[in-house]
Amino acid sequence: QVQLAESGGGLVQPGGSLRLSCAASGIVFRLYTMAWYRQAPGKQRELVASITREGWLNYADSVKGRFIIFRDNAKDTVYLQMNSLKPEDTASYLCNANVLDQAYNYWGQGTQVTVSS
Repeated sequence: QVQLAESGGGLVQPGGSLRLSCAASGIVFRLYTMAWYRQAPGKQRELVASITREGWLNYADSVKGRFIIFRDNAKDTVYLQMNSLKPEDTASYLCNANVLDQAYNYWGQGTQVTVSS
């Protein structure tokens, strides 16, 4: 069974940092593009960052320079390091695994990040 288990969310003050983790099982992790999406109530789901199996990176303009996505294939885990957090970063963050042009596409359940003083 495919599982994407997110962790690391929580409440943080503006300007603070969090590191999200997504541990994958049931897939050949090294073959997948991994990504973090986020969704806030009343807003569309948006791509935050992605990393391909080759290591190519993509970031939303709103997080460039603040967030870093990286993966550890030995641990089947992808991370999102979030720095200089802003209230507008508040959302549920979902891990995504995709391969073969989304022929196989899996989602985690999400971890809540709340940025507030």
